[in-house]
Amino acid sequence: MHAFTGLASLQQVTLATVAPGIAEALVATALGLFAAIPAVVAYNRFARDIDRVAIKLETFIEEFSNILQRNLGAQAVSASGH
Repeated sequence: MHAFTGLASLQQVTLATVAPGIAEALVATALGLFAAIPAVVAYNRFARDIDRVAIKLETFIEEFSNILQRNLGAQAVSASGH
């Protein structure tokens, strides 16, 4: 932003006057990528791990529910048979 405000006051803009602003923007972009890329990789890894845990929990819930239904069904049959 400082580069553009400085350029606005100039009569003639040349590469020499634009270059420092471009260099500053490139450095800022590189630093942003240096921070963003590892963050995205870490986020994707944690999201994948959370999905795996969620699938395991859903499988457990389904299996446990089936066991409870079988046990309740067996108790109902034995209770009605007496």
